Amino acid sequence: MSTTTSDTPESEGAAPAEPRTGTTAGTEAGTGVGVGTEVGVGTGAGAGVEAGGHRSDPAAECGGHRPARLIHNEATTEIPVHLLFRDDPDPVSVPLAPAVVGRRRGTGEQPRVRRPVPGRPVRPVPEVDPELVERPARVLPGAAGVLAGACGAAGCALTTWWAGALPPSVLAALELPGRVGAGLGPVQWAAYAGAGALGLFGFGGLARGRTGRAWVLGLFGRYRGTVRRTGLMWVNPLVLRRRVDVRLRHWRSEPMSVVDANGVELRVVVLVVWRVKDTARAVLAVDDHRTYLRECVEAALSRVLSQVPAELPPAVIRDLTLRNTDAVGEALTRMVAADTAPVGLEVFSAQPTRIEYAPEIAAVMQRRRIAALDAQYRDSVLGSVVDSVEDTVTRLTLRGLVELDDYERKALVKDLTVAFCTGRGEVSS
Repeated sequence: MSTTTSDTPESEGAAPAEPRTGTTAGTEAGTGVGVGTEVGVGTGAGAGVEAGGHRSDPAAECGGHRPARLIHNEATTEIPVHLLFRDDPDPVSVPLAPAVVGRRRGTGEQPRVRRPVPGRPVRPVPEVDPELVERPARVLPGAAGVLAGACGAAGCALTTWWAGALPPSVLAALELPGRVGAGLGPVQWAAYAGAGALGLFGFGGLARGRTGRAWVLGLFGRYRGTVRRTGLMWVNPLVLRRRVDVRLRHWRSEPMSVVDANGVELRVVVLVVWRVKDTARAVLAVDDHRTYLRECVEAALSRVLSQVPAELPPAVIRDLTLRNTDAVGEALTRMVAADTAPVGLEVFSAQPTRIEYAPEIAAVMQRRRIAALDAQYRDSVLGSVVDSVEDTVTRLTLRGLVELDDYERKALVKDLTVAFCTGRGEVSS
């Protein structure tokens, strides 16, 4: 048997406890008075377990008094020593099981297992080509195009004079010397072609940029850049130009049919404030960005309004209904902006400007609302009449003006109630 020592703290003036070897313990066990080996898990009193079957106090044998434990019914467990001094360079991943909440003692409660709550599925966001991003196109100032066109026109005129094809009146007007040309040969035709191409490219590439407008350029099906400059400029005449409006714009929808959380059909008009942020994606990533915006607004409106009821009873908080236009507009704006951002559109606001019932149920809802208002008014009138009758009877009784038994009290209450209700009815009419 291994050597064990007592863990009881020494008291002042008491001799330290001597270690007991296995031989001593065995000898004392034979006589029935020795203390056995202590067990690692103790009870609230902390007593050891004797080998001979008797209990003894280790603190008493050590000559000191062991302080009482602060936490009763505590239990201790042994920790392997090698786990306290481990120094692993990399953490070890431990698979985690579902957490089990132990039951409380004496209550009969069964252990509960906490299952992970599955999150809401994330709606996929539309994706476009990541390389399709707006970038500036290469253009030249308008003066370069004018100069090139003028050079081409001058070249054509010189080639005509060189070939001797200018009429005498033109020669006289320009004060050019008369010359007998060799006619239109291959060289002259080549000069005509070069000068004409230069003139066409020079004048054909001239363009005028305006504020709030942009051009998306494409050459042989490939995006070549966007032009946002204003004024006269020269653009390659071979590229395909698509004009895009980049100003801040608003769109007021037609009445759209949606249903609320209770399944009531509604007609909603939405005002959307938006603009084109990325011209490349707005023109090339989608067929028609205006139609795409309308469809996104209608889909988002259907998702938002289907989660909120149009009306609730008066006792319920009003913030949970469609009357809270700020919350509805914020949620609608957030959804529309998330759907249209991948195609280069920037949505600033999407607010419902009018929410009304569908024509086929508007009359029914109007009657229901009138009935609710009438019931609310009747309830308030009845409450005020009851309070008035109670106050009148109480004052008459407390002041000793009348002495009423139960039958007379009931008759008086009845007469006062009829009188008060009749009077209020005449006043309201």
